[in-house]
Amino acid sequence: MLNWKNVFQLGLKEFMALYRDPAMLVLILWSFSAAIYTAGHAQSDTLHKVAIAVVDQDQSQLSKRLTDAFYPPDFLAPRLLNDAEADELMDRGQITFSLTIPPDFQRDVLAGREPELQLNVDATQTVVAMAGGGHIQTMLTQEVATFLNKVRGPTQLPVNLVTRVQYNPNLSQEWFASVMEIINNVTMLAIILAGAALIREREHGTVEHLLVMPLTPIEIMLAKIWSMSLVVWLASLFALLVVVKGIMGVQINGSITLYMLGTALHLFAVTSMGIALGTVARSMPQFGLLMIMLLIPLMILSGSRSPRESMPVAVQYVMDFAPNTHFVAMAQAILYRGAGIDVVWPQFVFIGLIGGGLFWLAARRFRATIAQLAN
Repeated sequence: MLNWKNVFQLGLKEFMALYRDPAMLVLILWSFSAAIYTAGHAQSDTLHKVAIAVVDQDQSQLSKRLTDAFYPPDFLAPRLLNDAEADELMDRGQITFSLTIPPDFQRDVLAGREPELQLNVDATQTVVAMAGGGHIQTMLTQEVATFLNKVRGPTQLPVNLVTRVQYNPNLSQEWFASVMEIINNVTMLAIILAGAALIREREHGTVEHLLVMPLTPIEIMLAKIWSMSLVVWLASLFALLVVVKGIMGVQINGSITLYMLGTALHLFAVTSMGIALGTVARSMPQFGLLMIMLLIPLMILSGSRSPRESMPVAVQYVMDFAPNTHFVAMAQAILYRGAGIDVVWPQFVFIGLIGGGLFWLAARRFRATIAQLAN
């Protein structure tokens, strides 16, 4: 039978050990404060203050209209240059796009001909180049169509398509990136803290002290799981309410209570994973290497960075056995789309089943480790 008093007292010991580890405290503070803000503002994959040059060889009303279409915050004010100057600045990396408007562009458009615009792109900035090329093409097409409608009169289209964005109406990247950073950091910190707590016992020689006490391996494990989970749970709640919702002004559509319940269940699964890894690694450097091998695939393939539907079927199948895959789907459904328990209950079930399996694996590994130390 479990002695829950022992589990509670051992958990308090883990809090004191964490308090005496300044490196871990700094990591927790950074991961759920500055890292969240940085992810929302400094890692945007949308256009923001992009430098562009315009080579206007037409000097017409339409060419000036196209030039004026580039304005903040997507673009910096266009720099009016000639071909040689634009090429030189692009070679230096000082501009990302260079638009050349040929002579007689407006006259050719009005005459019904199809003149060509030249857009040079610095593709070394891959993310901005991919997002900006199509965006600029759409902008220029719309500006030319608007100009023709004013000159020739509006053309009635058979279908009028109106797009309305329910969540994140301004399509701000920081709304998505900041929440996803919390979700990824919950997984990362839970694994690190749980595994480090076990390795710390071994490096400091306190495991031998635990072996001579009337404690079971399950009690020692549960103490580490509930204490480290509580630290990450409170830190993630602070990041969501204070940093994301308060400081960054990101709207949270769904139930925070439901999301935090799912977070608690997910923490049970990933802290069990951390303890299992802690039984494999013999030192903190080894544990760090294992974390690099594990965390990068977990974060990239979980659906937090890109849609899982675009990944190979085999990868999707393998990632179905990772708890954070279902945690990401659950969090996005609740926080972005306002889903209730009637929608996300399958994710709760999957996380619970995977967590139970990881706990069983960690318990077996931990018992074997304890037995080796006892001998």
